[in-house]
Amino acid sequence: MNDTPAAILYVENDPRSRKVMRLMIGTLERYDLHIFEDSQDFMQRVIALNPPPSLILLDIHVDPHDGFEMMAMLRQSDLFQQTPIVAVTASVMNEELAKLRTVGFSGCLAKPLDIDTFPDSLNHLLNGEAVWRITG
Repeated sequence: MNDTPAAILYVENDPRSRKVMRLMIGTLERYDLHIFEDSQDFMQRVIALNPPPSLILLDIHVDPHDGFEMMAMLRQSDLFQQTPIVAVTASVMNEELAKLRTVGFSGCLAKPLDIDTFPDSLNHLLNGEAVWRITG
């Protein structure tokens, strides 16, 4: 069994959401969390992560590149073709949800994150399963 923590990247511009994620991931010792506060120089920063992320969580409303733009950049890179990429958003309306599925997100986690289901969601995502938790 591999004892190396799985690397998770979270791109989030909201300080409170970053704090919640740090607290939730912090209780789960098998994960190594990296947080980007914006999407400036996004691909260069992602590629520089060592080890590369096993899971990428993207807030949809980030500047200068939103979650959809970051998703497109990641999928254009051979390095991240198989990496689970999940939208983390408070605005889960039907048309946005349909767009998330269409562009290839591996799932969606609605904010606020559910502390009871979050660890299980991470496990499923890291095992290559889609997770669409759109209600609290």
